Amino acid sequence: MKRTLLPALAALLLLAVPHARAADCNVRDFGALGDGTTIETVAIQKAIDACRDGGGGRVVVPRGVFVSGTLRLHSHIELHLETGAVLKGSPRLSDYNLGGQVVGLLYSENVENVAITGRGQIDGNGDAFMDLKAAKKIDAAGSQYTRQKERFREVQEGLGDGPVVPLSRPYQMIIFSVCRNVTIEDVLITNAPFWTVHFADCDSVRVSGIRLFNNILVPNGDGLDFTSSSNVIVSDCDIRAGDDAIAITGYDHHFELPGYKGIRHPSDNITVTNSTLVSRSCGIRIGGLDQNPMRNYVFSNLVISNSNRGIGVFQRAEGSIEDMTFSNIVIHTRLHTGDWWGHGEPIHVSAIRVAEKGPIGRIKGLKFSHIVATGESGILVYGTKESVIEDVSFEDVDFRLNDSPLNPVGGGNFDFRPVFDPRLSLFAHDIPAFYAQHVKNLRLRDVSIEWGNVEEPYFTHAVEVTDYEDVLIDGLRGDASPASRDQAPVRLRNGRGGRVTNVRSARGR
Repeated sequence: MKRTLLPALAALLLLAVPHARAADCNVRDFGALGDGTTIETVAIQKAIDACRDGGGGRVVVPRGVFVSGTLRLHSHIELHLETGAVLKGSPRLSDYNLGGQVVGLLYSENVENVAITGRGQIDGNGDAFMDLKAAKKIDAAGSQYTRQKERFREVQEGLGDGPVVPLSRPYQMIIFSVCRNVTIEDVLITNAPFWTVHFADCDSVRVSGIRLFNNILVPNGDGLDFTSSSNVIVSDCDIRAGDDAIAITGYDHHFELPGYKGIRHPSDNITVTNSTLVSRSCGIRIGGLDQNPMRNYVFSNLVISNSNRGIGVFQRAEGSIEDMTFSNIVIHTRLHTGDWWGHGEPIHVSAIRVAEKGPIGRIKGLKFSHIVATGESGILVYGTKESVIEDVSFEDVDFRLNDSPLNPVGGGNFDFRPVFDPRLSLFAHDIPAFYAQHVKNLRLRDVSIEWGNVEEPYFTHAVEVTDYEDVLIDGLRGDASPASRDQAPVRLRNGRGGRVTNVRSARGR
């Protein structure tokens, strides 16, 4: 019996080896040169299509610089970039086309089991679509309600913090639309001209070990965007983006791009962990122009640095945002010049309508714990009468509010863009270290507030809460700002059910 089976088994193994190798489609075998100048879209797409026609497998990009326009991936395809390989976006806008519409470099729609892997690089060539000598500024209408008016975020010379002015450019650099079982692993992704990687209506997504380095001055240069996607894991990533590093939304409308079907799909079951984030807007952004529900998110073991905002949660339209935890996070934020959204807040939670009419959803069930933060503006939990923020807790939070060299041109304002009422968009406001309004069941336990050498009189209390129901502040260590020493560390007004216990001075008194 053994003599019969062993030769048969050996024959099967010999057949299996060449079959596995045949599934690898090297782009050079289909005419790609990798010389850094030739536009190789046709040759690379031939390799992808041949791999599909063979039942799926790996499309290998070897060492070299392969310049390309839009490429379409298919089911059961792994695009693998070897060490030293660069897939570089064409500098010509006309090369980004799918079905007569402008798209990005890599496009996938209605596919499953698709992956981008390897130690190589995807370079979006974004600088080719920017005016790198001009800064995009906020106009007079946008700054009319700020403390500084026409001087708001003024730059004496040069670009400051940007953003630079975009020219006509491709859309999202890498798009997965209505896809299942998607993996991006280990690759270096750089220089996107617009959003870098966008997952729309996707299920079962894993992004692991990537480095994503964009030009920090490029507007809309988001790192990872998840729109109405579910069962997502992001881990062990280093993301440095000119806009939001990670943005999660629940849009429910038709984009003028192929593949955006307007499917009513929740955005749920998302985990982000063990990563470092840098952003000119939010390190983590949740919500915006939202309609679909967003729920069941976990964020842990993160470092957010040199950003305009750390964590931002935004309710602006229909749909709910609920049941999310944020733990073991270090946040460093500062004020920035230029037309970036954000105002130096380590944590920002707000619920303000973006349209004149229609329902607005709620924010409920957010838990922030074991947070170490520094910033140049305060922590915000800003509800409105029609959308009260409920069940939010802060536990073991250490926050230091620092002085800023940009206070003369930017300090003492709130930034809630986008909203319907321009008076609530960008406007002057006092800055407590922690400010909350229109909240229900707010909990602050073991929170420490420290101040840098702030001198402006708009820096006020350690904690201020207004229009509230059921607020507990237990174990606060903090004082009013050095510019407002005559004020109480805690101010509660226009509410019921407020309880403050175990408040200690941070100055040792």
